[in-house]
Order: sequence, then C-alpha cells, then structure tokens
Amino acid sequence: MEAADWDARYAATDLVWSAAPNVWVEELVSGMPPGRALDIAAGEGRNALWLVEQGWEVEAVDFSPVAVQRVADLAAGRLGERASRLTAVVGDATALVGEGDRDLVVFCYLHLPRDEWDAVIAAGLRACRPGGTVLVIGHARRNLLEGVGGPQDPAILLDPEHVVASVEGLPVVVERAELRQRVVPDADRPALDTVVLLRRR
Repeated sequence: MEAADWDARYAATDLVWSAAPNVWVEELVSGMPPGRALDIAAGEGRNALWLVEQGWEVEAVDFSPVAVQRVADLAAGRLGERASRLTAVVGDATALVGEGDRDLVVFCYLHLPRDEWDAVIAAGLRACRPGGTVLVIGHARRNLLEGVGGPQDPAILLDPEHVVASVEGLPVVVERAELRQRVVPDADRPALDTVVLLRRR
C-alpha cells in the first residue's frame, strides 16, 4: 500500500489499531532500562506511546501524514507533560538514515519486498548504538495457511529464518528468533508472528 492508501485508511476511523502496545513489544521491552528508541512504521503510535509511558524518549516515523498527526494528537491527550518525549515525523522507512545513537529500534509489522527489507533492516541496525537492541515483529509466512489475518502476499512475509538471513554479515547478535502464536479476538485460531531480537555489536 502507498502512503495515500494508508492516509485514507487512517482517516476513515478514529483508531485503526488497538490503543494497547503490541503484545511482543510489551513482553520483550518491559524489562529493559529506558533510553532512546526509534519506532519505524509506527502507524498511530500505539507502541511509541507505551514506550514513553515506560520512560523512553521516542521518535515515531511513518510515511502516512494522517497517522503521524494522529500520533501527535494522541500524545497530547494521553501523555500530558511527557508528550515532549515523543517526536512523530513523516518519513519513509526505505530512506531511513541511521545515527548510531538509539538504544532500541522497533520494526512492528513492516512488510516490504525482499530488497527493500534488507536495506531497511541494515539502516535500522546503523541507527542503533553498539549494545542496543533491534526488535523485529512481523506476520509470518506460515500465517497464510496456519494463522489468521495479516498481508496475503507471501513475498513480503517473514518467518524467523528470513529475518536472520537478512542480517547475515551485519554487526549483530541474534538473541531470539521465534515463531509465536498471538491470540486474535473472535478468531478460531491464533495468528503466527515472527519475533526476532537482535543485539548490535
């Protein structure tokens, strides 16, 4: 989908996604000491807002101007004085420029063609400081037949081994690469998510 398509989707409803953070973001980040985080393809900011509430300073990037404005609006109403710790900007994940100063970089359900994905994950690692964490969460390819929801194009879906292969040769340690089941309300089976935790060397 193009940015204009996402603009239309976000504009059509008050909240496309849940206001709560992604279950894997909450599980894996809860024990980390707060620092500086970058949330790529942040959408309406559910993960970014939660991160600020946990003490993080967050930059949320999305290519939909409507989504970015919604992040700013939600931050003003939900975070109070802490809203200054969240910066929401319009940006293309494929044009990400890494600065090497982030403690955490989050990719949550960003699905791209393989060549674009390889470039984006490399840029995400460059944005992360040595010792920092890159968290990748995606709809697994196996989700097409065994799970529910998510994109239906297998070419842009990522099983754990696909993410690991995409960082081969990069300065990173793979600390976790799992296929996880996520409960979906009113569905007759769980969704299958790829959850990969990387540590920048």
